[in-house]
Amino acid sequence: MKPILVAYGSLAIAIICEVIGTTFLMESEQFTRIGPTLTMAGLYVCSFYFLSQTLKIIPLGIAYAIWAAVGIVLTAMIGLVVFKQTLDVAAVFGIGMIIGGVLVINLFSRSLGH
Repeated sequence: MKPILVAYGSLAIAIICEVIGTTFLMESEQFTRIGPTLTMAGLYVCSFYFLSQTLKIIPLGIAYAIWAAVGIVLTAMIGLVVFKQTLDVAAVFGIGMIIGGVLVINLFSRSLGH
């Protein structure tokens, strides 16, 4: 398998673990519930492990930008759907800009050979 595919696979796993971990952060109720708190911590450790594996191939700035941006978008969607939080026009516009930034990096940046 191509190393770049493995790197993006690791990045996807890192993002999924981070987003689920953040969901458990909400469920931990400021660390007052032990089960969600421990789950959150374990998922964050997994997220950083897989992010570190990504860095073998993808430069730090690119990997972190994708990890953070996709995590922001997915976490906002979970907040909207699961926790019934609302997003105003500015938030939707900002999230759209984040998505645009990730697309620019992946489509036009020469920092990473695709």
